[in-house]
Amino acid sequence: MDLSPEYLQSRLTEKFGDAVTAVDTPYGMFTFEVPKELNLKVLQFLYDDPELQFRFLTDLCAVHYPEKKGRELALVYHLHNMRKNVRIRMKIYTDINQPDVYTATALFSSANWQERETYDFYGINFVGHPNLKRILNVEEMDYFPLRKEYPLEDQTRIDKDDEMFGRG
Repeated sequence: MDLSPEYLQSRLTEKFGDAVTAVDTPYGMFTFEVPKELNLKVLQFLYDDPELQFRFLTDLCAVHYPEKKGRELALVYHLHNMRKNVRIRMKIYTDINQPDVYTATALFSSANWQERETYDFYGINFVGHPNLKRILNVEEMDYFPLRKEYPLEDQTRIDKDDEMFGRG
């Protein structure tokens, strides 16, 4: 069976109906969105289905969109079917005030470190994670450094010359 974007979309829609949204193929990679409550069910389906077999979690990352109220944090899963060499992308969004998402560690061993890193930098709480603690930053940090909550540079600094940065 060919894992074309059309086939993947039909299988996901057949199983999850209207919960599968924002279907697209940017740069040739099948991409879709599901509600955060379904992340484990969709991942389990993609893993277990004998025709799909997406059994390798290549990457898990997050993005902060401060302008999207109620959907400020995006979680992006990159999955790979190694037998047919097909990669897909699944996105979920969560409110920054309720950043709880079910962990995928029982399904993918690699999710352990990837979820810890995502928690460390974005503050997404992976419910059920066996050891969710900071992995690169110190435990005492009371913020998440990759959130866009701070200005990129201090406009009041006088110790640098804008001429040196092409802004003169």
